[in-house]
Amino acid sequence: MSHHYVERVVDLLDPSVNRLVNLTLEEARARVLSGDAAAVGGIEGSFALLAREGKTARMARSLDRPMRYFLAKRQEGPALIVADRIDAIHQQLQREGLADQFHPSYTRMVPAHYVVEIQLIGCPDPDPAYTRFFTPERNALPTDLDEIGRRYIGALADEVAAQLRLIPESEPIGVAFSGGIDSGAVFLVAYAMMRKLGMNPARLKAFTLSLGEGPDLAQAREFLARLDLGLFLEEIHADPADIDHAEALRVLEDYKPLDVECGIMALALCRGIRKRYPDWKWLFDGDGGDENLKDYPIEENPELTIRSVVHNLMLYHEGWGVGRIKHSLTYSGGLSRGYVRTYAPNRRYGFQGHSPLMGRGVMAVSEGIPFIELTQYDVPTLYSLKGEVVSRGIRQLFGMEMPVFEKRRFQHGAIRPETLRNHVPGQEAVYRRQFLAMYP
Repeated sequence: MSHHYVERVVDLLDPSVNRLVNLTLEEARARVLSGDAAAVGGIEGSFALLAREGKTARMARSLDRPMRYFLAKRQEGPALIVADRIDAIHQQLQREGLADQFHPSYTRMVPAHYVVEIQLIGCPDPDPAYTRFFTPERNALPTDLDEIGRRYIGALADEVAAQLRLIPESEPIGVAFSGGIDSGAVFLVAYAMMRKLGMNPARLKAFTLSLGEGPDLAQAREFLARLDLGLFLEEIHADPADIDHAEALRVLEDYKPLDVECGIMALALCRGIRKRYPDWKWLFDGDGGDENLKDYPIEENPELTIRSVVHNLMLYHEGWGVGRIKHSLTYSGGLSRGYVRTYAPNRRYGFQGHSPLMGRGVMAVSEGIPFIELTQYDVPTLYSLKGEVVSRGIRQLFGMEMPVFEKRRFQHGAIRPETLRNHVPGQEAVYRRQFLAMYP
């Protein structure tokens, strides 16, 4: 005897967080529902979208929007719950009397750049189907660094302009700013594009976090002073005694040490801005720049070699990728997982955050860079590329000589590493246990 299941879909995503450039929300959802990769790939902007027809549900998101789901079992049929957070899913299951089915590891992350299709047909649940909608062409650019820089910063300028047009002209805009290459590029492009578009650049601020000893504040001051833009700097000071890694674990819902440490700093920055400016809403950041130009210390990760970094499509953006043994169904991989370190603190303090460097137009240019030909597999040459590409692009398009300083992580620029270590354990196993203890 066949059983007729009655499926249910609960969409807990906040539609106001979407920043769609070329479509309405309903038009974008219709494209996701179609499942057509080209149609979904044509959605411009930042989005996390769920669409459902009958027993078919489809989901898709941009790289900067975490999107999780959980398939619960009910006697009358399956229930699909979709949210940006694990705790939101847990709370919904509690409301429906289904919390005994929950464990954090049973939640699933929609991987960025895929349409994920779920068939709500009951028990046993079939595996999702994945259709990739963003596949940039690799090695498509010439080896001329001036040309690469022009295209890279040109794509960044297009992304910044598109986002600026979505922000009401009465609203101020902040940039999380360290004076590093990525946040420096985002700030300078935002400044230049506001002027080009006839917007008032006085709306712009560069927010720099300092916990007393870190080198970022001096770097940020020097960066802006060299360009006679020091009036845009706003220093946000915080006390190292207020560092609380347990808070970061709750907000991030992840336990990777570098992301937790970065999240601690993001929370301190957001908290400081919010205390000073109760109504501030819009923040840009430079996340994605390291991933785009493959500027991470390979020697710190025993799983990586320069060959794996330059031969694999979007390795730092997506991890090893869907269908690979080391891809986490619960968390996804790469920046697809890690951007929660910025997204979640922004949401916690009521900011609309965005990294223009994570726009697909910018990423398409970066994947087109012929890294193998340019580096000949030499690691120091790879590390030097980002400063060359970005500074050349800024010079060509905007006539500014952008200072280029040595790379450092956010958490090591706001506070000295040894001081940070006095306040946080730093071991993934410790963080993992503490996170799981939140769901006894």
